[in-house]
Amino acid sequence: MYAIVEIAGQQFKVERGVKVYVHRLDANEGAKVEFDKVLLVDNGGKVQVGTPSIDGAKVAATVLSHLKGDKVIVFKKKRRKGYQKSNGHRQQLTQILVQGILGKGETLKDEIAVEKKAPKAKVEKVEAVSKEVKAFAPKKAAVKKAPAKKAAKKTEE
Repeated sequence: MYAIVEIAGQQFKVERGVKVYVHRLDANEGAKVEFDKVLLVDNGGKVQVGTPSIDGAKVAATVLSHLKGDKVIVFKKKRRKGYQKSNGHRQQLTQILVQGILGKGETLKDEIAVEKKAPKAKVEKVEAVSKEVKAFAPKKAAVKKAPAKKAAKKTEE
């Protein structure tokens, strides 16, 4: 089952459990959002097309995070005129997880668990690395001093 839904002025094909990057939404991380502008629903070959949207159909989703997109460089140049202009842009995005596609009067039965990022255990990693380094480090050998050379006496004749 999939649906075509309009989110923040763009159309997306969504299914249950899919993560989608959309333009920045006014919702906090972890918030539940619903999109009412569902344009098409395909339920196992049974297709419903809206005029322009399907009445009562919704897409339920959860906001995972807010982030920035890749940097886009816009470079303009006119040859032989000495004109160059450079501009950069990073789009503000929101990552959402689609919980389900709901028909008229339906409610969400079971939600997909949102993965929470656990803090990395840096301390344990550093201790493990230091143990490995100590195990493979060369052992110090006893330094032997070179025997002192005796100065040869020159005889003057």
